[in-house]
Amino acid sequence: MNNEYENNHNNVNDTDKPESTAEHKPYTYTYGPNRSASTLRTAYENQLMKLTDEGGEQGNSGWGSKKPGKKKSQAKAMVAAFLVGAVVISGFMYASDRTNLFTGNEQASTAATTTASNSAQQAAGVTTASVSVDATIADVYKAASPAVVKIENYTQPVQSNGRGYGGRGGFQGFGQVPQTQEDSGQSGSTDSSQLELAGTGTGFFFESSGYILTNQHVVADASQVKVQVEGYDEPFIAEVVGENAEQDLAVLKISGTEAFPTLAIGDSNQTAIGDWVIAIGNPYGFDHTMTVGVLSAKERPITISDEDGDHVYEHLLQTDASINPGNSGGPLLNASGQVIGINTAVNSEAQGIGFAIPTSTIQETLKQLVGHNV
Repeated sequence: MNNEYENNHNNVNDTDKPESTAEHKPYTYTYGPNRSASTLRTAYENQLMKLTDEGGEQGNSGWGSKKPGKKKSQAKAMVAAFLVGAVVISGFMYASDRTNLFTGNEQASTAATTTASNSAQQAAGVTTASVSVDATIADVYKAASPAVVKIENYTQPVQSNGRGYGGRGGFQGFGQVPQTQEDSGQSGSTDSSQLELAGTGTGFFFESSGYILTNQHVVADASQVKVQVEGYDEPFIAEVVGENAEQDLAVLKISGTEAFPTLAIGDSNQTAIGDWVIAIGNPYGFDHTMTVGVLSAKERPITISDEDGDHVYEHLLQTDASINPGNSGGPLLNASGQVIGINTAVNSEAQGIGFAIPTSTIQETLKQLVGHNV
């Protein structure tokens, strides 16, 4: 077949054949995929004109002048017109589909929008954030949690905790959990049954040989320090290797038969406001609690007032990751699982305002406290 509409109508000589023997073969059309819409329309209109003319001629002929014959001719014309219209409309549909007449621009627009959206997400650094962040946080906690420890401060009953609460500016005493008299002696003592548990905090291993970093106020005035390590039934008796009250840092040491899991100390200078951060600690005695937030600000100064006077701390990291009493000394981690801060203080008059000592300020102090490079 060629790409033209073919008219296979066999004309009938009305004068030679009677009405009963006149036969009209149907019109047959073949659509060529290269036909344009205008050509289809012209062919359709021409065919309708032919059908109309033939209907009129048959109605006026001798054998077609009878009323039944006229109705029969008109019915044939209507059926033929319907078939022609159906074929033409099908041709229009086929042509539009082949040429993407209606969907081509939409597909291109969708593709362009998708590309632009992906480019914007990549530029903002948020590609598949909802999936990757959740997976990263779970992985960070799983890897980091074994290196986080619970620290218990035991003192003589006559001694106080040494840290006030609700100091100037509403900053709570750096998050150490004070214990009531009912809690006294619940973990016992190797030296004396008179020692009582004065408070608890958090720390983490930064060397596999057993070196632990925490806040100085967590172990302040302690007669004995015990460390509970994940996977061990009994706590370790810890040695306080060194303290620095100005930076609120302390290093402890415990000994074990196997290497301890550690956390890598990262560079807080490489962090940016809005980065995801993860805090792991023991708030109010709830061991190994993870909270998540973002880095809210950097270079924050705060002043803490207690019975020893005012203490000014500068260059702190601010975060909305929940930090409560008992989180003190615990790690503030980035999305790669590196320590970028040591959780230290919380504003008791607000929600979501916590502070951590940045790792960029502790490297030299750590060397001094440990006695070697770390």
